[in-house]
Amino acid sequence: MQHRRRDFARLAEAAKRNLSLELRDGVIVEAEFHAKLLAQWAKTDVLLMDDLAIALLADTARRDRLEVLDDRHGLRSTIITSQIPVESWHAAIGDPRLADAILDRLVHNAHRFTLSGESMRKRQNGLTNQEDSE
Repeated sequence: MQHRRRDFARLAEAAKRNLSLELRDGVIVEAEFHAKLLAQWAKTDVLLMDDLAIALLADTARRDRLEVLDDRHGLRSTIITSQIPVESWHAAIGDPRLADAILDRLVHNAHRFTLSGESMRKRQNGLTNQEDSE
């Protein structure tokens, strides 16, 4: 109930200020703010996308990723981390057309590093057998 009150309060405030609002993945956002954020990501010299596709991407997230990557392609650096192998990214992204476009901008001129071994967090917290991970 508290969440709904905040949404209604934001809608009322937006109506007073004559803002354009969008519903993006169940969250009300100011369209102008969202556009500025995507533009800022597109202009950042080095953009880090951590844990890409750790969960299935919503349609708006796929489209936003594509827009940002398209603006950056060949101009700026993008670093991607993921626990999912690159070969599985297509399925994890979801929509085949958007996945093709996103991956086309990511993998063809990429420098790839594949890490192996136990998680450093597990190792630091003593949750792994040191002999097995060396």
